[in-house]
Amino acid sequence: MSTIANNLQSVRNRIQQACSLAGRPPESVTLLAVSKTFPAVTVREAFDAGQRRFGENYVQEALVKIAELADLRSQIEWHMIGPLQSNKTRVVAESFDWVHTVDRLKVAQRLSEQRPEGLPPLQVCIQVNTSGEASKSGIAPEEAESLARAVAALPRLTLRGVMALPAPSEDPAVQHAELARVRSVFEHLKAQGLPVDTLSMGMSGDLAAAIGEGSTLVRVGTALFGRR
Repeated sequence: MSTIANNLQSVRNRIQQACSLAGRPPESVTLLAVSKTFPAVTVREAFDAGQRRFGENYVQEALVKIAELADLRSQIEWHMIGPLQSNKTRVVAESFDWVHTVDRLKVAQRLSEQRPEGLPPLQVCIQVNTSGEASKSGIAPEEAESLARAVAALPRLTLRGVMALPAPSEDPAVQHAELARVRSVFEHLKAQGLPVDTLSMGMSGDLAAAIGEGSTLVRVGTALFGRR
């Protein structure tokens, strides 16, 4: 087995163990492989090992990979997980399956208008900034419901849930506290009748805590591909 195949199996085992501790079925958590800065050949290797969902942060870099892996397009699900500028919405609407980082209505409207009619609706998560870090994108938690309702009403988009990048910490107690704030936003949207089913949080360093706090999609890069 290749290193990536071994790493993939190791991460899947971690997900299974975390789910077991949380009393959840392993299939309730989706693994998104974060392939930013790694070349198409590395993505293909992960694909050959069974991975189908890949997350990219940088639009231009991602477009090159999507083109190089065009023969796998019908089998790969591409997720935009980096900050999205208004002038990049068209190529994202045309090329990706998911966008996790919608934090402004203007961006959502442009994605809706620019999503080609021949493609399925673009799957969208609202990015929230629960840590209040000025350096991070995301809408304030108290504004999430308003944005989520606006996104849910737009054609060519499907509102799926909430995404966040909590402040990093190696302390499990701190991890759980930060992740619980994100979960509370997600649960509030559900309680208000919004059609959300995806809680996108948790990375290589806080995967277990995220699953313990209800994450349905973990974004893992380093543990799969190594350090950048």
